[in-house]
Amino acid sequence: MSAVSILPPSPERIDHLVEGMTLLDPSAERGIVVSLPHPDDESFSSAGTMALASDAGVPVTYLCGTFGDMGRRMGSPFFANRESMRDVRERELADACTILGARYELLGMRDRMVEFEDPHEVATRIRAVLERLDPSTVITFYPGHAVHPDHDAMGLATHLAVAALPDPKPRLLAVAVGDREQLRAALGPQQVAVDIRTVRQRKLGALRAHRSQTEMMFQRWESERDDDEQMRAYREENLTVERFYRLNGVAIPLPR
Repeated sequence: MSAVSILPPSPERIDHLVEGMTLLDPSAERGIVVSLPHPDDESFSSAGTMALASDAGVPVTYLCGTFGDMGRRMGSPFFANRESMRDVRERELADACTILGARYELLGMRDRMVEFEDPHEVATRIRAVLERLDPSTVITFYPGHAVHPDHDAMGLATHLAVAALPDPKPRLLAVAVGDREQLRAALGPQQVAVDIRTVRQRKLGALRAHRSQTEMMFQRWESERDDDEQMRAYREENLTVERFYRLNGVAIPLPR
């Protein structure tokens, strides 16, 4: 079964998916930096936004916190091991970024250990990248609402980095992960959306590039054994729009 066949039909209208949100046009940005901890985080969260921007000549950089070499998935069937995983995942990241027209930089922190880094020290490193690249928009995870401790920690450090920049600061957008009703109750509705219908194949291709992590997911989709409600929602909605929270000015508590 081809990649085309697992895509849900592209809806003619997306009003019901973006109601009350501001539509962001990535092609109008000065530059975009996506700041997340792992290879593949960029493809799940914001690949469509990245592709739309790069297609318009907007510089797009993925600032990746770790090599993702402690990931539990190693392909289906296995083709990687703990010793080879670092190289495998960087090659996959390079392939995904090529598909999206983005460049990437690695901070080289230890996978699954980002939460134990000093958030201010990580923020200083991120701030240096942002000062050099001068993006108009930064995308990260919503601290405390991103499921994985590394996600939360990278989101917090990115929030601190943007807050430390002089005005005018870049727009800071955040991806929250989890049950949508619980997120809505805790954070309210998402405020910003990007229509990615024209680049949905590119997003799918970027996800496929992270083969060690996504092969099992694609096998489930292609065998029509996908009974995971969250994954069905991902296919039906997140291959159509990407949605974000505004994080500028939001108070995020530091971990104790």
